[in-house]
Amino acid sequence: QVQLVESGGGLVQRGGSLSLSCVASGTIFRANLMGWYRQAPGKQRELVATITRGSRENYADSVKGRFTISRDNAKNMVYLQMNSLEPEDTAVYYCTAEIRGANYWGRGTQVTVSS
Repeated sequence: QVQLVESGGGLVQRGGSLSLSCVASGTIFRANLMGWYRQAPGKQRELVATITRGSRENYADSVKGRFTISRDNAKNMVYLQMNSLEPEDTAVYYCTAEIRGANYWGRGTQVTVSS
């Protein structure tokens, strides 16, 4: 059974940095599109960034220039480096991966940015 597990969330001050990691386990197949979404209290889940197996990156306008997505295909892992964090970045961050036509989600990791 495929599972996605995120790690690396936490509390940071405005202007600080955090790094998130996510591993897709329980499968011998390589993930295709992988990415990160986030959901703030009272808001809908929104795209943060995605990356193809060929490492083509896509970012939400709100995080361009501050966040960097990367992946390790051999390990089925995806990462999110978040710099210059703002209180508006506070949310639960979810990892997602498409494997053999099915989309999988992690349970999320909390990121809180204090002012």
